[in-house]
Amino acid sequence: MSNIYESAEATLGFISSPCLAKVELRVASRGISDRDALSKPDPCVVLKMQSHGQWFEVDRTEVIRSSSSPVFSKILLVDYYFEEVQRLRFELHDISSGNNGLRDADFLGALECTLGQIVSQRKLTKALLKQGNTSGKSSITVTAEELSGNDDYVELSFSARKLDDKDFFSKSDPFLEIFRLNDDGTESLVHRTETIMNNLSPVWKSFKVSLNTLCSGDHDRELKCTVWDWDSNGKHDFIGEFQTTFKEMRTEQEGKQLQWECINPKYQMKKKNYRNSGVVILNHCKIIKMYSFLDYIMGGCQIQFTVAIDFTASNGDPRNSCSLHYIHPYQPNEYLKALVAVGEICQDYDSDKMFPVFGFGALIPPDFKVSHDFAVNFDEDNPECAGIQGVVEAYQNCLPKIQLYGPTNIAPIIQKVALSASEEMHTKEAMEYFILLILTDGVITDMADTREAIVHASHLPMSVIIVGVGNADFTDMQILDGDDGILRSPKGEPVLRDIVQFVPFKDFKHASPAALAKSVLAEVPNQVVDYYNAKGIKPKCMSDYESTRTFSP
Repeated sequence: MSNIYESAEATLGFISSPCLAKVELRVASRGISDRDALSKPDPCVVLKMQSHGQWFEVDRTEVIRSSSSPVFSKILLVDYYFEEVQRLRFELHDISSGNNGLRDADFLGALECTLGQIVSQRKLTKALLKQGNTSGKSSITVTAEELSGNDDYVELSFSARKLDDKDFFSKSDPFLEIFRLNDDGTESLVHRTETIMNNLSPVWKSFKVSLNTLCSGDHDRELKCTVWDWDSNGKHDFIGEFQTTFKEMRTEQEGKQLQWECINPKYQMKKKNYRNSGVVILNHCKIIKMYSFLDYIMGGCQIQFTVAIDFTASNGDPRNSCSLHYIHPYQPNEYLKALVAVGEICQDYDSDKMFPVFGFGALIPPDFKVSHDFAVNFDEDNPECAGIQGVVEAYQNCLPKIQLYGPTNIAPIIQKVALSASEEMHTKEAMEYFILLILTDGVITDMADTREAIVHASHLPMSVIIVGVGNADFTDMQILDGDDGILRSPKGEPVLRDIVQFVPFKDFKHASPAALAKSVLAEVPNQVVDYYNAKGIKPKCMSDYESTRTFSP
């Protein structure tokens, strides 16, 4: 038995490809054609990255209504690997009003390039290519900036009072933009608030932004804040502006309200009695320490690794050499290769190295009824196996005792692990994070229940990795990524955060098998960090890094 385990371990030849840096990408576009004489486009940029010849969505900007030259405020964050050619595709879409999805959107053009090209030039501007690779009049500009070592965030909340009224038949519809002034004299858009309709004393929603994005980590860097009156035709009216620094925001005498006069320079020059065009108030300023994956691991957080194996009849009779479950004396099957590849990484973060292993889709003893969440070691009270080798042995011992059957239902096993994760969630401590590895040979048959289970699990300290084994067509499994980039339950409820990674094992047949582990586990550190940071849960055994300052309006 150990020969197979050692053989699988040896064939994987683990590699490491450390991320050299994180890069922030800012996107703008110019010259987008109007839809018609009466309406301008509502543009959005979708960023895709190429992997194994296919394009996968990485992120997307916000939708800007009625704009032919949009400057997007959403920062697109990507990992930069010097030794890899990272192919990117920026797609510009005109989003139909009332729907932010891509299903009914109009494709306006795309830019394909490498991340290396953007990083080396710092600022890349090219014409957008339409269908058939024909270039139009519109262009796209992508600006790159390396994320500094300061990963802290600041939460800010602004309001205003007595803003100028720019509308004849109603009050102004104000929104606020914050720009960072760069060393070369240029400006970078940091944040754009929502628009508050028909209100001269708006209270904008609080927002979070990294200190690197806000001020490049320099608390004395000038920030320019501009207030506009929104117009549906995209030609917004200027109300006023002011300048400040992050240092000023956070060092103002505690308890004293910080506010700035909003100045319109033209009015200031022309009107003798001009005072201001309103006042902008800082209601809330809070520095949020963003902890890293290593902070949580070194603080004692354990990765609870669970395996679920597909035992449906479509795998083939395990006694037949053509079966995906066939046990060769020295050559591991794809289930074992995938299991060892992922398990070898995860076991290092679990102190007791005891892993629960479940099967689904088989008729099991003693009554041979179908089960979708049975313990592979047949001990329902203690389904754990000792180490990855123990998992391999339990898998091999199980095969002769069961009858492969169906259907391919994975919602029950997701719900089982989610139950354990929900118990951990109630502790409100970063002690256990759950990773469920599901190995399956076909498209699942309980897609609706699975989507529902994943949406529920996205609220828990849990990630799901699904590896498709064999040569089946797994195209339909891409629904787990959502048709508009967001996985939704059958009722339309979106996932709170992205917790699912689906990878067909066949994509890695001609690459180093270790690439599988790299691919499926690459997002886990970010998923762990996103969960605990969003919950405001600090690592155990860490000092209190968070500083906070709140101003009462």
